[in-house]
Amino acid sequence: MSANELTPGGLSPLVSPPARSQLRLAACLSALLIGALLVAAPYARQPTVNTEALLPAYASAVLVIELLTSALLMALFSVHRSRPILLLAVGYLFSGIMAVPWALTFPGVFDEPVLGDALQSTASIAAIRRLGFPLFVIGYAVLSDRKFPPGSARRIILLSVSGVLTIVSLLTWVIVSNDDALPKFMIDARNVSGLWRFVPATAIGLYLIGLILLGLRRRSMLDIWLMVVLFTLMIEIMLISYISGAIRLSVGWWAGRFYGLASASLVLLVLLSEATTVHARLALSVLAERRARQNRLTAMEALSASIAHEVNQPLASMVTNASAGLRWLERDQPRIDEAKAALGRIVSEGHRASKVVTGIRTMFLKGAQEREPLNLNDLIETVLAQCETEARLGRITVSTALANDLPHVVGNPLQLQQVITNLVDNAIDAMRGIPDPRQMRVTTQCHEFGEVLVMIADNGAGLAAIDKDRIFDPFYTTKPDGMGMGLMFCRTAIEAHGGRLWASDNTPHGAVFQFTLPAALTKPNDAELVR
Repeated sequence: MSANELTPGGLSPLVSPPARSQLRLAACLSALLIGALLVAAPYARQPTVNTEALLPAYASAVLVIELLTSALLMALFSVHRSRPILLLAVGYLFSGIMAVPWALTFPGVFDEPVLGDALQSTASIAAIRRLGFPLFVIGYAVLSDRKFPPGSARRIILLSVSGVLTIVSLLTWVIVSNDDALPKFMIDARNVSGLWRFVPATAIGLYLIGLILLGLRRRSMLDIWLMVVLFTLMIEIMLISYISGAIRLSVGWWAGRFYGLASASLVLLVLLSEATTVHARLALSVLAERRARQNRLTAMEALSASIAHEVNQPLASMVTNASAGLRWLERDQPRIDEAKAALGRIVSEGHRASKVVTGIRTMFLKGAQEREPLNLNDLIETVLAQCETEARLGRITVSTALANDLPHVVGNPLQLQQVITNLVDNAIDAMRGIPDPRQMRVTTQCHEFGEVLVMIADNGAGLAAIDKDRIFDPFYTTKPDGMGMGLMFCRTAIEAHGGRLWASDNTPHGAVFQFTLPAALTKPNDAELVR
């Protein structure tokens, strides 16, 4: 399964239209965020003590989360080559990396200043980060979804990452080196000036624009979750800049930071969730493909084993007749007539072997089975005539009770003849080594539900020592030289004709194999009947 096959239309779940469940989840999460805001608001202006040490951990968490989000969006871009997704990935990368100089310049965090102890640098970096991210989201919302040409994704990703790193480095160097020329956002390390209030007001305006554009666009699940992200960032800026009185490190200021952490995590969680879903679907697809491949291999093994099993009988007969013909010709007075008869039987068995292969093959091909009206009694008599010599040599008495009024059936004569041959041969084999009398009885009769019933009973070894639940499984056999395919073939053929095949114990000993076939709805004329 390729990435473009995961959902209808060739889109991954993240860029597919939002499901109703996703809309409900986004609405519930927004309600929870509002509830948390109402809880934190009364305590927002209370100052905290010695919480500066938490800032590096907070900045590190933001950096890791937004870098992971950017990486996953870059991976999504590499599949779809979508310009808006690339721009959004660059926005998360920019926001995450900008958190590093913001933390390194924050007053009072480190004993020794890392990037200087200038008062306005942290606020300026925060302003750029605060206003930059919604601009990327707005660009994502308005940018046309034209795709980059194939094969260019890796180069574009490398250029984008290099560009962001370069821009952040230059901005940091310019800001840290020119603190005196920066806007006077801070009065001291904890309190902002009146000039700062333009930053949150502008940010809220950008958030609202982004919300409106995403709401009008709302093409995908990603659009919905970006709306939740902007809504969370709006709550964050209100807590930090208004409800907390813009006092750094106050309860409201820290609550806003945790909102910022939540907003940074939202798209990452959605991306991870969808990636897990895609991976699970892919794993299920791979398992299904493996099962299908294994089933095909098993079917091929069964087909080859069935052919080998069924062809072995006419081949053995051909060898026997060839040996007999040679003996007739090697006599002092060669019996040309007997040798000719033996050669005729070899030709007949050769045609039979060819038909066996064709008959088995048709069982594995849909729509390739030739069905004709036929008389089961005639098929049974043909099989018993073929097995007469073997039964006589085994001192087996064969009796029949074939119903005179037996309805005709519609089926493949070769396959059904082979079924009867297999069952008769199994009955003869089951009686080898038991004391006389050895008896086999073949019966046909009308059965319920418009079916014809065939029974082949013997008084041989029986089924007591056999796993009755497995005798029809492929490759299961109790014979030293058996392949375990005969009964599997029989059941497959009978069921392909709409019938049933089962085995039971005979009384007082032995086994009975029975199968049913649907009777023909109309009686065929002599021209249609296969005898």
